[in-house]
Amino acid sequence: MNDTLNPDQIAALFDAAKSGQMPESQAPATPRRGGRTRPVDFSRPTKFTADHQRRITRSIEAFCLATASRLSAELRASVEFEILNTTQVAWTAAQTLIPGHSLAVTLLAKPLDRRLLMTLESSFALNSIECLLGGSTLRAAKNRRFSEIDWTLSRRLTDSIIYQLSAAFHDLGGLNFEIEDMEFQTDSASIASVSEPTFIVMIEARINMHSSTMTLMIPWVAIDPVADMIAGREPRPTGENGHSGIDRALANVPVTLRAEVAA
Repeated sequence: MNDTLNPDQIAALFDAAKSGQMPESQAPATPRRGGRTRPVDFSRPTKFTADHQRRITRSIEAFCLATASRLSAELRASVEFEILNTTQVAWTAAQTLIPGHSLAVTLLAKPLDRRLLMTLESSFALNSIECLLGGSTLRAAKNRRFSEIDWTLSRRLTDSIIYQLSAAFHDLGGLNFEIEDMEFQTDSASIASVSEPTFIVMIEARINMHSSTMTLMIPWVAIDPVADMIAGREPRPTGENGHSGIDRALANVPVTLRAEVAA
């Protein structure tokens, strides 16, 4: 449709304006307000509230600063850590976010005796080893099979990282971490169930501008007894071994187990 007026139409508008007979303009129609619907993804857990995520992220930001200063002094190189992203997914989906050629470090949270997982790309460990041995990091280290010396020095590097992580989480929820296992592949089923809500913090680790990724995976079961403390609320009453009243009540319920052996 052409909205351009020809000369006759323009002249007619001027004549109407002189006589005060301008055509009434139509008021714009008020758009109808859409329904208040919000899509919900039931596959994405919401166990970690906004308070949990904010306070954990803030503690890990402090961890990044402290760890960068410590490793810069130990490695005699420029080391930087920066949070890239945080998300909440099920444990089985969290496994797909781990980059290839990563070291899997199983951490034991004391005094709860719960497990969480930290992964570190092997390129970061190898670059750190080069610095520890007085080598050059002008070129990024290539992935290779770890020798006994590599594992020993990687354990020393990881100890320094976990020490700073423990300091951050001790102030947050009274937790300290110990390294239970470190390998290239880990049995994730022993840490959490496949549907366990998991909070993931992805951190960029840089050594002399060589970038790699470190990932911290926190399943809800690992912090459940101190979840209120982490969120900044009054801790709920707990009994021995950090079990809540509901846990103790359910532990006393008799359960009948029937096993059938095939012929």
